Amino acid sequence: MAYYIGVDIGGTNIKTGVVDSTGNIISEASVPTGADRPQDIVLQDILSAVKNSIEVSKLDPKEILAVGLGSPGAIDTENGIVIRNYNLGWKDFHICEKISGELKIPAKLANDADAAALGEVVSGSAKGAKRALIITLGTGVGTGVVVNEKILPGEFGHMVIAYGGRPCTCGRKGCFEAYSSATGLINMTKEAIAKHPGGVLADTAKLEGEVSGRTVFDAVEKGDEIAKKVIDEYLEYLACGIANLINGLQPEVVSLGGGVAKQGEKLLAPLRVKVEREVFKGLMLPKIVCCTLGYKAGLIGAAMSVKE
Repeated sequence: MAYYIGVDIGGTNIKTGVVDSTGNIISEASVPTGADRPQDIVLQDILSAVKNSIEVSKLDPKEILAVGLGSPGAIDTENGIVIRNYNLGWKDFHICEKISGELKIPAKLANDADAAALGEVVSGSAKGAKRALIITLGTGVGTGVVVNEKILPGEFGHMVIAYGGRPCTCGRKGCFEAYSSATGLINMTKEAIAKHPGGVLADTAKLEGEVSGRTVFDAVEKGDEIAKKVIDEYLEYLACGIANLINGLQPEVVSLGGGVAKQGEKLLAPLRVKVEREVFKGLMLPKIVCCTLGYKAGLIGAAMSVKE
């Protein structure tokens, strides 16, 4: 059996683990990221967590073949460099060179969304799929495409689905992310509350103390028609973006993750209907499901990204 190290670099925590060649996690370790600290200091914590996970695994370090890292931000996968990560304050960070030099084994860098997508294909919701698309509906929209258990680089959160539409953080207008992220849903919900300040939706937000991606779904449970219209609009945009990707990539499985996807079938059931209506006729409709691995997807995927 071959073994690999996976490192999932998050804004709050960095998780490491030993993963076998079939995608099973043998051991794990976690350390706070401490994003306000210099990158070389954070590196020492990563190395300590890696060494700890190897120790807990009871394996001989010589059995570990390589280290795979999943990082957000702009990255150079070929040379193992985090070019820029604004959330962590990293710039031109030659992280793979440093980790490989310390551990004396190869290290490889992948985008964190891509790594999570690979994890879902190896061990999760898209297990066994030859072509899979994983979409994360969080603060933004993250996408990962995996073909024959290999990451297909690309970012589709900033494809335009409504020309001249809502402003996006990237500077464009009408991006998939501007409409289909949890942030997009929250913005739609706030706009509806502003128009109907005395309605059930507004009361639900007050009761919860804030407007979240869950607020509008909770209001629908109470029978609110305004909330139903918000969800329907949100799903129209989400279905548009997903259908575009299905038409171009022809995946066997589309897995949704992130906060909005926690709604499960309340989200998926109406979404499938809208996607089927939008997909190019003649294409096989993929399964549309929720991701199942949670944080483990990034850990497993990072490790499997270095598997030959």
